[in-house]
Amino acid sequence: MQNSRTFYNEILTEHNLNPIHKHKIENPNFTMNGVNPSCGDSIVLELHVDDDGIITDGGYVGDGCAISQASADMMLELIIGKNKDEALHLADIFIRMIKGTATEEEIEELEEASSLKDISHMPSRVKCAVLGWHTMEEVFKKD
Repeated sequence: MQNSRTFYNEILTEHNLNPIHKHKIENPNFTMNGVNPSCGDSIVLELHVDDDGIITDGGYVGDGCAISQASADMMLELIIGKNKDEALHLADIFIRMIKGTATEEEIEELEEASSLKDISHMPSRVKCAVLGWHTMEEVFKKD
């Protein structure tokens, strides 16, 4: 348990101090605001999806706790290069992981984002962890 907590803290810290995708992108063709009203976390998610349906770029800007911001960064790292259906599949796994219903095999598909698995034991942080993922789902639902 201690090793997984250390891994979780290291990844969370790294994605907060050196986020890869926390910036506006050029020519997004999908933009969506995501807000967690219970704590005030907010993001603006921007995606560029090409004519073949592949997410070729993505970024976010916003304010919030370490968990919401790191989770959005990890999500983008995972979905860029994938198509919409693959991205939604990963969102489904992530949300089920947070609810405690995803299998270990499914969780492995989440790569670094799997480090947030223990959030399921912190009910007050669940909405923080899923903010970016729910926002991405909403982007594609309005499509």
